[in-house]
Amino acid sequence: MIDIIAISGSLRAASTNSALVAALAAKAPADCRLDIYDGLGRLPIFNPDDEGGRTPPEAARLIEMITRADGVIVSCPEYAHGVPGGMKNALDWLVSRDAAVGKPAMLVHASPRSLYARAALAEIMRTMSFAMYEETALEIALLGKKPAEMEAILAKDANRRAMREAVRAFVEFIGGR
Repeated sequence: MIDIIAISGSLRAASTNSALVAALAAKAPADCRLDIYDGLGRLPIFNPDDEGGRTPPEAARLIEMITRADGVIVSCPEYAHGVPGGMKNALDWLVSRDAAVGKPAMLVHASPRSLYARAALAEIMRTMSFAMYEETALEIALLGKKPAEMEAILAKDANRRAMREAVRAFVEFIGGR
């Protein structure tokens, strides 16, 4: 069984990125368990003085989840041409740890307009030594949609197949390492 952690870089209640990772989790292949990390908004601001024995519980939980996972999927919005602070903060908690080193990671996208954040996030994660899977780009345009509209779009056969295939390809990438 392959264990994958999915993270939405958005804190919005009606987040398109959160809807996408939830749909991925619901449609994961049988040989894969896809859990969603839900603590982004509870993470304290990263401070190197709080590492080691002083690591806050939510940061320790994130670090442990990433350490145990076989891979990580991230869906992240773009704010002002950059990665939202909450997502960058989560990554900062991993910087001085081994959790990210060689960990397979894939970015998925809920908006065709997040090009700057995509590039920045991929660069940050490569710098942290995540093993980025960049062969199959999953993008399902949910930008500006209400929850019922997102649900309908994510339920379309073509999108369900695309999500299943993206996760399956990522699982193969993880297994081939």
